[in-house]
Amino acid sequence: MSGRQHKEIEIARRIRAKGMAAGQSTAQIAEEVHETCGPQFNTTKIKAHRLSHGIALADVIEQVRALFERDGKPPPGIGETLLSAYESGMKRPGPEYLHYLCSVYRVEPDALGYDGPCICGHGHRMPGVVRGGCADGLDQSPPPRELWLQPGFAPPFGERRGDEEEEVLRQTLLDVLARTGHELDAQVLGAADRVRRRMEDTLVSASVSPAMLDQWEEMIMGLGRQYSNTAPLRLLCDVLLEFSGVRRACERRQPMDLHERLCRMAAQLSGLSGMIMINLGDHRLARSFFRTGRTAADETGDRALRAWVIAREALVPLYYGDPREALTLAKKSKDLAGQTPCAAQAMAPVVEARALAMLSGSGRKDVVDQAKRALSRARAAYAQMTPSEKDDSAFGYTERQLYFHQGDALVKLGQAMEADFLLEQALAKYGPHEWLDRTLIGFDRAKCKILEGDVDEALELGQRTVESLAYEYRTDIVMRRAHELAKSAELGGKASSSRLRSYKESLKEQQGRPGT
Repeated sequence: MSGRQHKEIEIARRIRAKGMAAGQSTAQIAEEVHETCGPQFNTTKIKAHRLSHGIALADVIEQVRALFERDGKPPPGIGETLLSAYESGMKRPGPEYLHYLCSVYRVEPDALGYDGPCICGHGHRMPGVVRGGCADGLDQSPPPRELWLQPGFAPPFGERRGDEEEEVLRQTLLDVLARTGHELDAQVLGAADRVRRRMEDTLVSASVSPAMLDQWEEMIMGLGRQYSNTAPLRLLCDVLLEFSGVRRACERRQPMDLHERLCRMAAQLSGLSGMIMINLGDHRLARSFFRTGRTAADETGDRALRAWVIAREALVPLYYGDPREALTLAKKSKDLAGQTPCAAQAMAPVVEARALAMLSGSGRKDVVDQAKRALSRARAAYAQMTPSEKDDSAFGYTERQLYFHQGDALVKLGQAMEADFLLEQALAKYGPHEWLDRTLIGFDRAKCKILEGDVDEALELGQRTVESLAYEYRTDIVMRRAHELAKSAELGGKASSSRLRSYKESLKEQQGRPGT
């Protein structure tokens, strides 16, 4: 420990001792530690709370781990290095870690130096905890959120409930985090659409600090990284809560440069919401989110961003049966991107090739050649992308996605051997937790086996693919592919009736069985 750190701890220890003797709460002591040590040692609010409790980094980590264990969750990845980064201000905790740090210190996010509210939407000071600052020795904090949900119960005066849609999303997120199970129902879809509509209204009708925007942009990039490895309903709640926060910032006119950054974030969050809606099976709401994303992107004047939104939107008709519209949108995205090296330059021709393959059926040489030329353009465009775009599976385009989508196009063109080779290459590049693309690759490889005449083996592979997924990952896009495989097997006419019947029964069982 440096002399500077030692002095900081000594001062905090004296403040804590005097505060406890005077009957102050730890929150009051933390505030005094921050006011005293902040100017001299750059002591952040979150660090002041640890010092006010007189505990070490390791003690906080153990408390967070105990809370995760209490809630039935796997051990968290937080360690002393990460917590130290939070305390130095170099990093900001994500929504889940922030919730548990608030629970440890029994304060709200603003007390730790972060914008609120917390994802749980209620106070963290638990009733019945002994605290020196109260006359009766009990914490007089508000009742927990569970009581707020009871019929006829009114929150204490002054407690902010937030917008109705945010309350729905927070409760859904809590259910998902607690693993109590939650379906994508009309209430969640209604809340999602209200968040989108309010953003759209703000964009067409329309001060935040640059530092806050920096934090937001970093958080949005983090949400993008979670796209391929997080259960979609949980991620949707996180994305829409951030989306709602950006919308509130847009409500007041900002300087031009800040307004443009906010609109960029709105376009990215709206596009990400549309992507998740595709996976969850609501193509109407997916289209609406992409439309809002276009409106926001138009405000930035960034052709690459506008092209990205449209390329992602093209997946709606591609996955839901209108390849002609997908082809139109892919060409529009390509035209918008122009000669600017960007993700859409690679994505658009891949969508074009997949749509052409769906329009042609397999076997027509002219369409096969046309689709392969589009794939060749995609590979050339990918080579021109920046390293950061090649590493971003949500807002950029990765090599593994390129291999997967090339393989998918070739499957639709009936090129089984070449397709399976590319799909195998793609699969080797995906991590074990990148569930969605790995699952779709499994179905594409099963279709390769049907093309090669191994129908029973294809159904076996398809069944293993579905059964390997937990319930929250068996989304509409997955089950749709699973049922398409059954139809392909029937059309092929080479599947044994018992194997096909077993496959269909397994799908029916897996589709309705939570918690597996």
